[in-house]
Amino acid sequence: MNVLNSFRLDGRRALVTGGSRGLGRVIAEALSQAGAEVAIVSRNLADCEAAALEIAESTGRGTYATHADLTQSDQVAKVIAQVQADLGPIDILVNNAGINTRGLAHELTEEDFDAVIAINLKAPFLCSRILGPQMCERGWGRVINIGSILSSVAIAGRAPYCSAKAGVANLTRVLALEWAQQGVTVNTICPGPFATDMNKPLLEDPEKYKAFVAKIPMGRWGELHEIAGAAVFLASDASSFVTGSMLTVDGGWTAQ
Repeated sequence: MNVLNSFRLDGRRALVTGGSRGLGRVIAEALSQAGAEVAIVSRNLADCEAAALEIAESTGRGTYATHADLTQSDQVAKVIAQVQADLGPIDILVNNAGINTRGLAHELTEEDFDAVIAINLKAPFLCSRILGPQMCERGWGRVINIGSILSSVAIAGRAPYCSAKAGVANLTRVLALEWAQQGVTVNTICPGPFATDMNKPLLEDPEKYKAFVAKIPMGRWGELHEIAGAAVFLASDASSFVTGSMLTVDGGWTAQ
């Protein structure tokens, strides 16, 4: 078998949460380029439809758009059933949807904390607990959670986000163990600083931007396209013996 063929996703169907922008948008397009049919879901239907149209025009493959509040179990169940009724069984789940609220712990509200935990940690659990067992029944599946370097290190002023992303890392390990013998792998991509909408407050503040770059051995922020290879690898047969892992894409930040 040609090793390059093991990265192909022809005949596979992928669901990417938060896939209308940022890293999720890049991952959705990369999976489509590799041959998968891709469904994009977030809270904003118009954004999902626009992204799906752009990806379909770029890759020539069917792309599906829908919307839901992924922190609500009834909406998660409904949207997954809808996508699979229209597209077919989902083989690849990318839990990418996320938010961040910055501030010192004593300044943040309970609502701030709950909101970040809900979308960054609860939503991956809700999506995975439905799709994972279905993948196990078919004997093949890929669950890719989007963590962060803050899954393993901390930054002051990020209590909700660090807590959520650390939880994502261990949720990944638990699900990997539960499904390891049934053909389903579960892994986490842990990005470092990328130029996404979520990071605009840092990108637009010269001092904060400089401080972040100083922590990155490669001396720069990640470019969005640099997440694509990691996603295709973990979604494909090329990663068939990889599960429960944290694939860090951070320019060397956590190597120090």
